[in-house]
Amino acid sequence: MNKKLKIALLIILALLIVSAGFLIWYSNDYARADSNAKALLNGSENVSVTEIDGGLFLDGPGNESALVFYPGAQIEYTSYLPLLMNLSNDGVDCFLLEMPLNVAVFDTDAAGSIIENDNYAYDKWYVSGHSLGGWAGATYIHDHPDKVNGLILLAAYSDKDLGNTPVLSIYGSHDKNLNKVTYDESKGFIDDNLTEIVIEGGNHAQFASYGIDPKDGKASISPEEQIKQTEKAILDFINN
Repeated sequence: MNKKLKIALLIILALLIVSAGFLIWYSNDYARADSNAKALLNGSENVSVTEIDGGLFLDGPGNESALVFYPGAQIEYTSYLPLLMNLSNDGVDCFLLEMPLNVAVFDTDAAGSIIENDNYAYDKWYVSGHSLGGWAGATYIHDHPDKVNGLILLAAYSDKDLGNTPVLSIYGSHDKNLNKVTYDESKGFIDDNLTEIVIEGGNHAQFASYGIDPKDGKASISPEEQIKQTEKAILDFINN
């Protein structure tokens, strides 16, 4: 083996080791679901929670509408169980996606494996997501515009044209993680189909249950109140 080839192989090996180390670190650097969320893994009296390929299925008393949810980046997906459990209990079955490395951009088409699955027969399908997960859900709808009845963004926005898809956008007035300039610019991709709700006193993190985000604004309402208002807005959007 000549000297140049040996050096090249050593460089490649070093890069592979560094990349592997980065992935291991990154895959473990995420916000964990708190005890309130974990307590819901066994379901409730009216809602069963079962593992499916790619996530969890929350099956409640409803059978007409279903929502597929993309979690935010570097957030344990089970953190969203409190919100989705409430929705399922009130008639909207939910599919909670588990993302590779807890980052939704690695599988923006994940909703398709559920929506196009013949085992699930719902009259109406909705896609939702929090933060970067909302962007991922919007990307799915951009690529598959005829598959869903609406998009629900939680502290999120789309950078792609969503055509005639109805969109509900919810964010907290104390959110310090949402880029408001980019958010306002993104409204041009939604045409005239936007319903916007601002939760007074809410912030970025309290759509889920993973504790305090030090980069976020401080909420002046409780997580339970923010989830309650979010659920009401989603149900109004779906039912109307």
